[in-house]
Amino acid sequence: MWYLGLIGLSIGLAIGLAALGGGAGLGKATSSALEGTARQPESSGELRTTLIIGAALIEALTIYSLVIGILLLGKLPNAAEIVDVLKKIGG
Repeated sequence: MWYLGLIGLSIGLAIGLAALGGGAGLGKATSSALEGTARQPESSGELRTTLIIGAALIEALTIYSLVIGILLLGKLPNAAEIVDVLKKIGG
């Protein structure tokens, strides 16, 4: 029964940590692109393209963690199955 709790905990941690890391990475990338544009305004188009590609890859990692969370959610039993197991254990 402990593994059910660990699966539930891992779902929340996977999605939460991925969102946290993705947000931090995207913020750092945006900050660096803005600094580069401020230093050399003529290269803003090239920096923008690179930033958009990088942001798409960062967001893809966050979406992958959401997919993994949904797959793990499918491994959890429904409430009726849990009640049946608890009845067998208790009585």
